[in-house]
Amino acid sequence: MLLPKYPDNPTPPPAHTHTPADPTPVRRPLPPVSVDRNTVVALVVGGVVLTALLAAVAVTAISIAIAAVVLRSMLRDHRR
Repeated sequence: MLLPKYPDNPTPPPAHTHTPADPTPVRRPLPPVSVDRNTVVALVVGGVVLTALLAAVAVTAISIAIAAVVLRSMLRDHRR
């Protein structure tokens, strides 16, 4: 019976050598930022105003859509 010939070193050498990556750089802490009370108030007021404007635009769009449907149905009835 024929037996296969195995090489002396069964594991081939690696195709490339592994070089360890540079160690992670040390993160420096960010400089402290002082947030003034007026800044917080301005941001909150700005957010409220923008939210109110968005709500107004949404209500206006819904109102225009309803008016368009009513006018369309009135014109359809008028043409008959």
